[in-house]
Amino acid sequence: MMTMLLALALLWPLVVIGWTLWSAYRAPAAYQSYFSALWLSAAWPALLLAYGGEAQWTMDAWMLGGEWALNSLSRPWLAFTALLWGLAAIHARGYFATEQAKALEGDQDTQRRLLRLALLWPLTLLGNVLLIIAQDIASFYLGFALMTFAAYALVVHSGTAEARLGAKAYLMLAVVGEGLIIGGFLWAAGEADTLTLQGLREGILVAEQGAWMAALLCLGFGVKAGAIGLHVWLPLAHPVAPAPASAVLSGAMIKAGLLGWISVLPLGDEQISASLAQFGNIMLMAGLAAAFGAALYGVFQRHPKAVLAYSSISQMGMMTALVAMGLVAPEVWPLLWPGLVLFAAHHALAKGSLFMGTSISEHLPRWPLPLVWGLLALPGISLAGAIGAGMISKWGVKSPLYEMHHESLIKLLSWAAVGTAALGHKGGSNREQWGAWLVAIAAALFTPLWLPLPAGSIEMPPLKEWLGIMWPFPVGVLFAGVGWLLTRPLKGKSLPAGDLWWLYAGIVGAALVPIRRLGHCCAELKATSVASAQKTEEVLMGHLTRLLSTESWLRHHVSGLMMLLAVLLVALMMWEGQ
Repeated sequence: MMTMLLALALLWPLVVIGWTLWSAYRAPAAYQSYFSALWLSAAWPALLLAYGGEAQWTMDAWMLGGEWALNSLSRPWLAFTALLWGLAAIHARGYFATEQAKALEGDQDTQRRLLRLALLWPLTLLGNVLLIIAQDIASFYLGFALMTFAAYALVVHSGTAEARLGAKAYLMLAVVGEGLIIGGFLWAAGEADTLTLQGLREGILVAEQGAWMAALLCLGFGVKAGAIGLHVWLPLAHPVAPAPASAVLSGAMIKAGLLGWISVLPLGDEQISASLAQFGNIMLMAGLAAAFGAALYGVFQRHPKAVLAYSSISQMGMMTALVAMGLVAPEVWPLLWPGLVLFAAHHALAKGSLFMGTSISEHLPRWPLPLVWGLLALPGISLAGAIGAGMISKWGVKSPLYEMHHESLIKLLSWAAVGTAALGHKGGSNREQWGAWLVAIAAALFTPLWLPLPAGSIEMPPLKEWLGIMWPFPVGVLFAGVGWLLTRPLKGKSLPAGDLWWLYAGIVGAALVPIRRLGHCCAELKATSVASAQKTEEVLMGHLTRLLSTESWLRHHVSGLMMLLAVLLVALMMWEGQ
C-alpha cells in the first residue's frame, strides 16, 4: 500500500502535466480551464503518503541507487509541504480567474503565461516532494534542482519589468546556490566514498576539511533558506510573484534549504570536531543577524509582500540559529528538532495564509470588515507566539534550551520575535480564494493537532510561561507604531526592497568596467587589424590583377615567344660548340 502511495505521489504531478499538455494541444483556443480539478489534485497523493506511516524503499535501478524513506523527520515535513501546495493550488484557481477569462477571449500572451504556470507548478511540486523523501544524494539533488529551476515560472509569471528583475535575481542566486551544493556534494561524497545522505553526514564529521565541506553546503542551501547575505532574491521576487506562488515559495520551498542543512550536517553528534563547532558558532551569529537585521529593515517597507518577505528572512534566521545549536551544543539537538519541525510547519502555513491574505485584502469578501481584518491578522499574531500553534512552537524550541541552560539564546530569540510582531501584515474574492485562505489559517493555528510528529515530543507550555512567550507581540506592535511614526516623513517612500542586491549590482557593475574597457580596446584593435588587412589585401589584389592582365598578351604572342625561345636555344648550342 505504501509503495503504491509513493508511486502515486511521484507520478501524479507528471500525469497532471501530461493531461494539461494534451488538453492544450487538443483544443488550445477553446481550452476552458488551465486549473482543472485534476490540476488541483497534484499534491493530494503526497499528503496521503505523509499519513500512511513510516516506510523505506531501496531501488538499485534508480540512478546511482535510490534510497527513499518516510521517517520521523520526513513525514511531518511532507505533511505540511503537501498541505500548503494543495491549498495554494485551490487559491490559485480563484486568483487567476480574471486572467483565465482573458485567455478564453483569445489573449495569446495570457494563454502562454497561464499554460507555462500550469505546467511548471506540478513540476516544482514534484521536486519538492522528491527531495523530502530522498535519502540518497542523487535523488535529493535532482529534487532540489528540479524544484529550484521550475519555480522560475512562478516568479516571472506577470512578465512586467519588476517581475523580470525579481526572476533574474532569483535565478542568479539559484545558479550560485546549485553550484555550491553540487561542489559540496562531490567533495564530501568523494571524501567519504558514499552515495547516501547518512554517509555524507558521517563523512563530514570525520573529514579533516569537514568544516569547509559543511560551509560549502550550508551556503548553497542558504540561498533557498534566505540566509543573511544570500537572501536578496526574496524581497525582490515576492512582491512581483502571484500570491499563491509567494505562498509556496515562502512557506514550502524556503524550508527546503532548512531541510538541506538538517540532512547534510552531523547535528547532535557528540564527536563533533572543534572546527565544526566553530562553524556552528558562525552559523548561529549569522542566523541571529538575519533575525534582527531583516526585522529592522522590513519595518521601513511599504509593499505588503516585501514586508512579509523580510518577515520570512527574520523567521528563517531564528531557525538557522536553532540548527546551529546542533553543532554548538550537540546534546540539545535530540530534544530540539521536534520543536524546530513544528516551528517550520507553523511558519509554512501561517506565512502561506498571509500571502494568500494579500489577494484577499485587494478583493475583500462581503463580510464585516472587523472580521476580515481580524482573520488577516491572526496568522501574524500566531507567528509572534501570542496564540495557538505559534505559542506551542515557540515553547517547543525554548523548552529544550531552558533544559540545557541556554538562556541567553532564548532571550535573543524572544527579542527577534518582537521583529516578527512588528512586521505584521499591512493592508469580492471568490470562494476558492477565501476558502483556501481560511483553511490555511486554521491549519496554522492548530498545527500540532494534525502534524505527524513523534508522540510526546511537543507539549503545551505551562501557564507560568505564557507571559514569557507572549510578551514579544505587544512589544512588537509598539515598535511597529514607532516605526510608522518614524517613517511618516518619508511620505510613502521606503527603503529599496532587495537591500544588498543593489550593493552587489553596483560592485559587479564596477568590476565589469575594466572588462568593458578591455573589450572596447579589443574591439578597436580588431577594427584596426581588419582595416589593415583589407588595405593589404587591396594592394596584393592590385598586383595580382596586373599580373593577370598580362595573360591575354601572352595568349596572343605565344607562337612568337616559342620561336624566340627556339632561336635562343640554337644560339646557345652553337656557342657551346665553339
